[in-house]
Amino acid sequence: MRPRHKTVIFLGDGMADEPLPQLGNRTPLQAARIPGMDSIARAGRSGTLLTLPADFPTSSEVANMSVLGCDLATEYCGRGPLEALARGIALSPLDKAFRLNLTSVKDGVLTDYSGGHVTQADAEALIAALNKALGSTSVKFYSGVSYRNILVLSGTEYSHRVKTDKPDDNHGSRVADHPPQAAAPEAEATARLLQRLIAEAPAILESHPVNKRLAKEGQPPANGIWPWSGGTGGAMRSIASKYGITGAVITAVDVIRGLGRSLGMEIIEVPGATGYIDTNYEGKAAAAIKALRSHDLVYVHLEAIDEVSHAKDLALKIKAIEDFDARIITPVLKAAGPVINAAVLPDHPGPIALGKHTRTPVPVSVRMAGVDPDGVQAYSELDAPRGALGAMQNGDFMQLLFG
Repeated sequence: MRPRHKTVIFLGDGMADEPLPQLGNRTPLQAARIPGMDSIARAGRSGTLLTLPADFPTSSEVANMSVLGCDLATEYCGRGPLEALARGIALSPLDKAFRLNLTSVKDGVLTDYSGGHVTQADAEALIAALNKALGSTSVKFYSGVSYRNILVLSGTEYSHRVKTDKPDDNHGSRVADHPPQAAAPEAEATARLLQRLIAEAPAILESHPVNKRLAKEGQPPANGIWPWSGGTGGAMRSIASKYGITGAVITAVDVIRGLGRSLGMEIIEVPGATGYIDTNYEGKAAAAIKALRSHDLVYVHLEAIDEVSHAKDLALKIKAIEDFDARIITPVLKAAGPVINAAVLPDHPGPIALGKHTRTPVPVSVRMAGVDPDGVQAYSELDAPRGALGAMQNGDFMQLLFG
């Protein structure tokens, strides 16, 4: 068995893309200056990883569970419970948790899945208003991070077996064309409740002082809600039980915090980590360097790249990729030295042309102590498939690192 080395995984959310004519048929990764990522590819081995298998949502919780070696067939629980766990919301066996986006809606059309990236203070005020007007002992709204909030339904009359579409897949669509729908007879009442909340929320939000102020400032309103990805608390096997390792997670978003907690990993909070392009890159790098002293695995997740991918902002995507490389990956590699194993990959593609996730396998490069490189010289969607790691899936990636 190969001696185990400390490992850092650099996860650029939504980083993979497709060749673009405006980049001379290169991808953003190929166009960006990424010496840190390229160094991992040159010193290591490359391949691809299928993170969004068929029959599961094209959502980040599925993708990151795949990266971290979860068995989706038995451990997938939906996004809502993971985000509730991250917020310290205790779920009883009768509770069903849904992710709840604050959105921007105009004339019934979804114009922004993030409510204009509503600020934390504004989001908390709006969620409090929803709780006061629509909440009850069995219907509760909880604040999360910016537009990413949580709805918990309690009682035997509710079910998580509701089909919901992803808001970030449906920009420009009429909200009424994407109602929550029962996926089982016992979920009919839940679907009707969610539809009612969606219909009644705009009147409450539009009359709120927060949105009146945003209108005066010419900013997008956070005047709608979109509940999705419901589930109940589940049981995931910890990385300690699977691989005999300890781990830490560095992220700004609740879904990854909740996933880390479910896997028994330490959650390291970084002041100024926002989940957007203004995040505290240097703080994340410093936290990763420190965490490697006490943990076998450090999972450094960057959300910003996915956010600008959904916005179809090519210039910001390239900038976010370069910032990830220059301000997190390069300093961590320099401080950790060559004895630390290092891997870089996205959780899923986020093509600029589409503004939403796809199921295309993602490029992976892994540098492992004592393992000869395979000759791949750069990290990209076109270079990685030529590497020695081949086409990985299921738990192959974590088995490669810790099997």
